[in-house]
Amino acid sequence: MVRIKGALLASALAATGFVAHAQTASLILTGGKVWTENPAQPEAQAIAIAGDKVLLVGGDAAVKALVGPGTQVIDLKGRRVTPGFNDAHVHFIDGGDGLASVQLGDANSQAEFRARVAAFAKTLPKGAWLRNGNWDHQRWSPAELPTHRLIDDVTPDNPALLWRLDGHMVLVNALAMKLAGIDRSTKDPPGGEIVRDAKGEPTGVLKDAATDLVERVMPALTPKEMDAALTAAMAEAAKNGVTSVQNLANSSTDKREPQDFREFEKFDRAGKLTVRIYTAGRLQDWKDLAGTGISGPFGDAMLRLGDVKGFADGALGSTTAWMNQPFVGHPGYSGIASSELVDPDRMYANMKGADQAGLQLAVHAIGDKANHEILDLYERLQREDGPADRRLRIEHAQHLDPADIPRFARLHVIASMQPYHAIDDGRWAETILGPERIKTSYAWRSLLDAGAVLAFGSDWAVAPLEPLMGVYAATTRRTLDGKTPGGWVPEQRISVAEAVHAYTVGSAYAEFQEKVKGSLEPGKLADLVVLSDDIFKIPPEQIAKTRVDLTIVGGKIVYDRR
Repeated sequence: MVRIKGALLASALAATGFVAHAQTASLILTGGKVWTENPAQPEAQAIAIAGDKVLLVGGDAAVKALVGPGTQVIDLKGRRVTPGFNDAHVHFIDGGDGLASVQLGDANSQAEFRARVAAFAKTLPKGAWLRNGNWDHQRWSPAELPTHRLIDDVTPDNPALLWRLDGHMVLVNALAMKLAGIDRSTKDPPGGEIVRDAKGEPTGVLKDAATDLVERVMPALTPKEMDAALTAAMAEAAKNGVTSVQNLANSSTDKREPQDFREFEKFDRAGKLTVRIYTAGRLQDWKDLAGTGISGPFGDAMLRLGDVKGFADGALGSTTAWMNQPFVGHPGYSGIASSELVDPDRMYANMKGADQAGLQLAVHAIGDKANHEILDLYERLQREDGPADRRLRIEHAQHLDPADIPRFARLHVIASMQPYHAIDDGRWAETILGPERIKTSYAWRSLLDAGAVLAFGSDWAVAPLEPLMGVYAATTRRTLDGKTPGGWVPEQRISVAEAVHAYTVGSAYAEFQEKVKGSLEPGKLADLVVLSDDIFKIPPEQIAKTRVDLTIVGGKIVYDRR
């Protein structure tokens, strides 16, 4: 009892800015500018850490008083500290594996695309698959989709499945189609499309659920490849100040989540995780998780699970986002509902079952029609099952009907969004959406003004795992082509403080962790980053040049730019 009372007293003293003299810090950072995300103490000079928790946040003198024989002291020299960034939407293993694969994201023509594929194929043994890629045909002039003929003769011995960067469309070569049994007689699966030429022959481009036709015959990553992918992913996270990630299912047809979780679990047990992971399975597999008795976020400080992800539609760049009105230049075509939402009653039954089992729901929705339909299902769920702290999420929430924006706050639905997509898609989005619909595309300002909670992420490997670029995007909305110096739809810009909040407290809230991380307060996890520049003082346009100097997870330095 005495020990318990003593611990409570020490905790109370720390919370009020005082610490028992007997306590010493394992690590302190002094002489800086600490952005705490704690409304009661927004800024400070220094921070003391004991083990994996914050011990004290305050002035230099108070923090230096906690120096002991074994304390590591870092002089910040005026640099800015923020809570560690929590990326609310990643595909972590895919991102790490993609770092070792052919890089097509910045290929600016079909010729460059072909040349890179040819060069990489020469490094592979016969029969090995070409994967990933993340190409973007919107960079090309004209912006035409590639076909298998572009790469067939440079990949004669290697089946290829190369993703478009949005993760909703692939290019496969003739060998991959042969292995999958795809020919002119193959029918489009529900929620997917096999793109065909004027003669009805498959071009090699597969959209959404149709990608599974080839994915099912592609071998899984080997244990060695999985280890390499996760190691690379953790290094990328540390380099970019990402101390937590929320790993979400890739698609409604992807069955790799159990394999990914086993990989995370292996590293966690070995004490090798350097980033905290909250991972989700597929909505349609909710019974597998519920059957174990798990309800809500479950796990330890480094690895947790408890949410499931569904899909409402595809993506804008693949023109598979489900819209209320047709795309410009595509009369009669307004995208497609996902293979899950084509049967809304079945999807709702899965949502209801998962919710009643105590699992968190997150649903991918890009188009305004898709978002509307999911908001309707969420509203029905709350009406039928009653109030609860569900933390319902819509992933992306990119293009919204203005009438639906207030519903996010009213229904307590978290808008889990990725700012980088706006400055990428903004280069061409108006050409297929028109000038009116873009006014509520990536509508961060409108959502915040309506009282919604924003949780920011990257969608890596679809976009870079770089929160600082996300903050830059959210505050400037300057498109990547440099053609919108005043910002694309500038009225939807938000402040640097609001963007950082969405990357820290907002993301922590989205995974039920705001009481243990997301802000720098005594007793919370010591996850923080040191930045090369003060992003709250420099012009927002310069944030893109800011670098992470130091990343600390649980009181341990996991990245040092020096």
